[in-house]
Amino acid sequence: MAQAPGDSAGAQTPGDDEPATDGVPGRQRLDRWIWHARVVRSRADAADLIRAGHVRLDGTRVTTPAQAVRAGQVLTIALDARVRVLRVLSFSERRGDATSTVALFDEITDN
Repeated sequence: MAQAPGDSAGAQTPGDDEPATDGVPGRQRLDRWIWHARVVRSRADAADLIRAGHVRLDGTRVTTPAQAVRAGQVLTIALDARVRVLRVLSFSERRGDATSTVALFDEITDN
């Protein structure tokens, strides 16, 4: 029998190492989280940073922008002028102003 478009029969559920989709409680796409946390100016910049290998998730290099990030994980992000180490605390549905990002992460990096 042919499968109808949008039918999820046979589809796999994403695991820890597979790309994540938004809308799943307790996790968010890595590129969206980096953009919402205002580490970079655009989501495209976040995706480019990840694809270039400048982001590590719990010490492991990540090159997939759709990688899931969960609360409690540690991100190491190599930017032009410095390296930032951030512990993920929570998620946001929208990109807010700079003061609202305080709830998203704990800065581990010594400034």
